[in-house]
Amino acid sequence: MARRGGTSKRGATSAKQAGAKAGLSIVVPVYNEAVGLPGLHQRLVAAAENLKKSRGLAVEIVYVDDGSGDRTLEIARTLPTKVVDLQVVALSRNFGKEAALLAGLDHASREALLFMDGDGQHPPELIEKLVKLWHEDGNDVVYTVKAHRAHESFLRRLAVKLFYRLLNLGARQRIPEDASDFRLLSPRAAAALKRMPERNRFFKGLSSWIGFRQVQVPYEPPKRAHGSSSWDLRALVGLSIEGLTAFSTTPLRIASVLGILLAASALLFGIWILAETLIQGRDVPGYPSVIVGIMVIGGAQLVMIGIVGEYVAKILSELKARPVYFVAEHVQREAEE
Repeated sequence: MARRGGTSKRGATSAKQAGAKAGLSIVVPVYNEAVGLPGLHQRLVAAAENLKKSRGLAVEIVYVDDGSGDRTLEIARTLPTKVVDLQVVALSRNFGKEAALLAGLDHASREALLFMDGDGQHPPELIEKLVKLWHEDGNDVVYTVKAHRAHESFLRRLAVKLFYRLLNLGARQRIPEDASDFRLLSPRAAAALKRMPERNRFFKGLSSWIGFRQVQVPYEPPKRAHGSSSWDLRALVGLSIEGLTAFSTTPLRIASVLGILLAASALLFGIWILAETLIQGRDVPGYPSVIVGIMVIGGAQLVMIGIVGEYVAKILSELKARPVYFVAEHVQREAEE
């Protein structure tokens, strides 16, 4: 069946959770993945079939089309439903990955959740291991981390390390470095995640912040078989700022410390100039040093205002309480035995 014109309903998550079925929902955000989607679905169905045979676990797949410009939605509608229940949630436009993950979270009908990317770099063959660590070992959050970043540039590796250092500085609940969105949440962890009301979301941080028993699984992401990543420098910087402002006050503290240091430096410099003039009788230095000082302090002030502005913008966004996404189409099909 298909439903159109829906919106996100964050207030109804508790009722929805109460009616969740036993089993596992695999949430897959997709954006312009028409070429690789059939192959990915075939691998997911194979993994679901193994889970049903070995553990009696019912599986549904929830594809969230984040406003694709190709035939992704058209292909997703016609994917076979052997063994698995299928949902296709088409958003009204491109809202971004975090919104697509939330849409999948809201529409998933099973108690346990597994999130993964739709570009094929999160191998479905690893799902069995993630389920084992939940089903048999009792872990609530089973998340994957990149085994290494040897193929990435030095500057990118340095930027990632700096980001996680800032993010975890003074944090009570650390967010694991190099963790991916490819992770499984037990029913109680999924229920906790559904209770998080904020609209500016950082999924890695939220799923770590909820606590419970967590374990990591190293993995080697394969190369993309089709197309290129939509995560350019601008998108990565935006996500980093989102994560920092959502889970850390470190930038504000750095701005405060920088302000104190600049004020102290200016005071000492002023005392030094005054002492030279009164004691040694030297003339006051010329304009160049004054101009440089004004530019340095002015630039630092603009940076501080920008940092504060990011946090104020997040507050404004939360106060507006706009829906995180709108659903243009919702297709739901049951498994064919």
